[in-house]
Amino acid sequence: MTGTRRSVPNDPERRERILDAALDVIAEVGVHATTHRRIAAQADVPLGSLTYYFAGLHEILELAFARLSDTMSELYRATLTAARTPAEAEAAVVDLICGPAYADPHEMVLIFEMYAFANHNPVVAEITRTWLYRSRESLCIHFPLNTARALDVLVEGWPVHRAFEHASTDRELVAATVHAIVAATAAH
Repeated sequence: MTGTRRSVPNDPERRERILDAALDVIAEVGVHATTHRRIAAQADVPLGSLTYYFAGLHEILELAFARLSDTMSELYRATLTAARTPAEAEAAVVDLICGPAYADPHEMVLIFEMYAFANHNPVVAEITRTWLYRSRESLCIHFPLNTARALDVLVEGWPVHRAFEHASTDRELVAATVHAIVAATAAH
């Protein structure tokens, strides 16, 4: 007989399920009310699984926010990479702003929670900073750095306003604004 039961995971996707559950709990009750028990219940795993896979709640939160950042960055990059012309690149930025493919309401809540938690957790602050740089890098596929910075602020800010206003975004206004930023910063 070789190996032990411990060497063969009986639920190889449990760790990822816990991280996904953590994001769901954070979106539902906020970081401040997220607990091991709530995450375990959401993931439908024994409470002890959390301490088996993670050193503590802070590690779960940090890895969950890293997962969110990676997922959002990949979508951001894919949207911009698909653009082949300058006009398509501008349209891709409009798509990122107007959503909901980039940041649906659930993801917006998670983004708010991540930003707030980043103020108190240096690991999440670095995850957030890295996400910012990855977003700019993706925009730089089509735009110079100064333009990318201005557009990234627009991509981050406009959906925040949309979320708090509970209103849809005027796509034509967004497109005109994106075009104006691209034209204005191209001259610099």
